Amino acid sequence: MRRLLLASAFLFAIAVANAAENANTHMTTPGKVLLVDDFSKGLGEGWKIAKGKFETTDGAIRVAEIKADMHGAVARHDAKFTDGVVSFSFKLDGAKNISLSLNGAKGHINRVQIRPNGFSVNKDDQDGKNGPDKGEVLAKKDLEIKPGEWHTMVLELHGNEMLAVLDGKHAIHGTNSAIAKEKSNIGLTCAGEFASFKNLKVCEATANPDWAKNKEKLLKK
Repeated sequence: MRRLLLASAFLFAIAVANAAENANTHMTTPGKVLLVDDFSKGLGEGWKIAKGKFETTDGAIRVAEIKADMHGAVARHDAKFTDGVVSFSFKLDGAKNISLSLNGAKGHINRVQIRPNGFSVNKDDQDGKNGPDKGEVLAKKDLEIKPGEWHTMVLELHGNEMLAVLDGKHAIHGTNSAIAKEKSNIGLTCAGEFASFKNLKVCEATANPDWAKNKEKLLKK
């Protein structure tokens, strides 16, 4: 009897956790988990720092650009998917901007970029500085993101669509056929100093059949 009760409690806890996770998405339904890292003990296994300084502070990663690099701070981790959900918490402490970038085998694809005065979803320049392709802001929202406070970002990707929701209430949506590509890795970036990250999660995703209804309500806010 006790085992049955424990099993039931365990299954209930899983159901609650899944329901809570799905409640945080609108355009997609999360599937297989590809990467989880809370950064409480630093960057976990598999992260590669390309530029900048990444330190562990107060159970999170504190990031700063190094001026001598002449490039924003960047750390990347492999994560292969096409449609997915990426969620993370962040705090701005003087940084000019930060981003969660999605990259393919041949370069950047798209990103959500966060600034003290708002955030945007962007299609990146996908063929280098000398090519004909250009980066493009697909959607943006202007609002104050106060320094020293933790915020949560959920980025959903499905086909040619991107949906970014800040703190569960500020949403922007953009579309571009060029972002409907397989992603091979994600990147955390920081221009200036400082910003912090924690509680990163990356999942595969499928289309949410209620997206049309959710979209109408969400984007009216």
